[in-house]
Amino acid sequence: MDDKGRFLIPSRIRNEIEGSILVITRAVEKCLWIFTPEEWEKISRLIMGSSSMFNSRTRLLQRRIIAPAQECEIDKSGRITIPQTLRQSACLSSKKEAIILGVHNYMELWDVDAYDNYLLDSEDDFLEAAEDLDKLLREGA
Repeated sequence: MDDKGRFLIPSRIRNEIEGSILVITRAVEKCLWIFTPEEWEKISRLIMGSSSMFNSRTRLLQRRIIAPAQECEIDKSGRITIPQTLRQSACLSSKKEAIILGVHNYMELWDVDAYDNYLLDSEDDFLEAAEDLDKLLREGA
């Protein structure tokens, strides 16, 4: 992340993206989610249409995920500028290393230290999830 809050999208990921606009929003963990406009439309439609505005849990999701979402353009150098408010919510600092993860139909942008801490903190949960996955794979075989 440079001092202007720009992050270089790796070329192999850029090559998979149609167009030059991405939608960035807060994630559930201390990272940012990055979507193509098409994927974002699907997600936001599901969240907005999932329940009534009188439901407190729906309002919470709308405020935490939908409201902070911003469209960002990939510049000619392959960078996107991460808005300051989103950088703060994910503890992303200028001139500090960040990591981008491609996760099927979206990406996650993490501060490297926060991601390393997440991996350490979630190790037990990961091992349990791997056990569950083993059961699913055996049942499906």
